[in-house]
Amino acid sequence: MNISEVARLTGLTAKTIRFYEDKSVITPPSRSSNGYRYYSQTNIDELLLIRRSRLVGFNLDECRELLDFSRDPQRKSADVKAKAEQKLAEIDHKIAELMEMKTTLEALTVQCPGDDSARCPIIEGLCRHANQNGKE
Repeated sequence: MNISEVARLTGLTAKTIRFYEDKSVITPPSRSSNGYRYYSQTNIDELLLIRRSRLVGFNLDECRELLDFSRDPQRKSADVKAKAEQKLAEIDHKIAELMEMKTTLEALTVQCPGDDSARCPIIEGLCRHANQNGKE
């Protein structure tokens, strides 16, 4: 199967597929006598696993680990579950951070009159917040 067919089947671009190949994430596709890549069902399955894993938040290194699990007939589902639970914990942490950001921004926005005056509680609040935390 050529790269355009694989792209259509997986929902990935040819550029992304080549990227995963260049990074040695997927099993290298075979080459025909004219040098064109020939993708197998194994390649498609790996690409689908990567795509779906990325959609739920796994980074490329984590996708490699999941691929390794998928290739290992001796894998333990407990190890895969632990990876997924770790990712869930990271997502929960990010959600909490985002909610805190939202709450802060909502409070600042409510305080701002949004008129023609130069006084802006949003800018004042962000400056004060940055100065209090020592962060930018």
